[in-house]
Amino acid sequence: MADRSFLSWPFFEDRHREHAERLEAWSTANLPVDHSDVDAACRRLVGALGDAGWLKPTAVDPADPQPLDVRTLCITRETLARHDGLADFAFAMQGLGTGAISLFGTPEQRQWLEKTRAGKAISAFALSEPRSGSDVANMEMTATRDGGDYVLSGEKTWISNGGIADLYCVFARTGEAPGAKGISAFVVPADTPGLIVAERLEVIAPHPLARLSFDQVRVPASSMIGRPGEGFRIAMSVLDVFRSTVGAAALGFARRALDETVARVGNRELFGAPLFDLQMVQGHVADMALDVDAAALLVYRAAWTKDAGAARVTREAAMAKLYATDRAQAVIDKAVQLHGGDGVRRGHIVESLYREIRALRIYEGASDVQKVVIARQTRGAAS
Repeated sequence: MADRSFLSWPFFEDRHREHAERLEAWSTANLPVDHSDVDAACRRLVGALGDAGWLKPTAVDPADPQPLDVRTLCITRETLARHDGLADFAFAMQGLGTGAISLFGTPEQRQWLEKTRAGKAISAFALSEPRSGSDVANMEMTATRDGGDYVLSGEKTWISNGGIADLYCVFARTGEAPGAKGISAFVVPADTPGLIVAERLEVIAPHPLARLSFDQVRVPASSMIGRPGEGFRIAMSVLDVFRSTVGAAALGFARRALDETVARVGNRELFGAPLFDLQMVQGHVADMALDVDAAALLVYRAAWTKDAGAARVTREAAMAKLYATDRAQAVIDKAVQLHGGDGVRRGHIVESLYREIRALRIYEGASDVQKVVIARQTRGAAS
């Protein structure tokens, strides 16, 4: 059983603790699922999470659009990740894919949220391009005004839920100004003519990912989220909310690795005594526990700060994501080492955690990019 004493920290209210208890019980009863068909598993997970009401925090309620509760998002991601990485993925992408609509969407656009919050529609966030991953301001995809429509042309890649999504939040250059100031955001249903799944992408931890081609995709001007040229600001605002949740998912993976390791070194004998009796092993366990708690403090500080009303938590979220994902990688690596041969046996839990964690240090802002963000924010605060 994972250490859950962190729920008594002053970052949380009783409703967060109650949410965590109920989700823990549901996850224990329903996870993990069979991953042999990843697309089908992801669809089933979205449906199951929606039926049980767990997707409601991923987007605002169109009938009562209150701010997103980032602490609830983080608790949910940490819990799901500890039980099943694909369940965490299914939950997270529902939030990221609709984040722009939650924060900036019109009442008409927010009608989609009734479906995504119920698990009746799958969403995706289409930002990255082949030549502009971290450098969002240099995206090449265009959206050209044509009467009452916009025509989208170009490519997006590494799109989570690509190929199974029902709607995409797509960012394209509308040209109001150079660089970041000339980008806009659009809601694009998956069945829009000209939107093609050009390639399915295989990665070390199987998730539904794709490269998308937009061949003269025509959408009404009412599909634009926010105003022309606000796309970059919208994208960064969405990432500002959801970036700390990536750290929470890493925290869930790290907690599971620590739990598995404590059980392993307590039960495994070496030279006639439990493996845990070796002081070097105790040192590794101590390092793992320290990394987990430090990551949790940074993750839930960022989430609490946003929920407390901060307009932006760029610095806090970047620190949370960077530290939690990097240290989770170290924790899981120690878990693999202490499991010996079993740690690299395909299908073993720590082997799957080793594959799951690596992408989190890349997506939604790679670790090196987070260092740049933190440095600039630190300099700005000092000037």
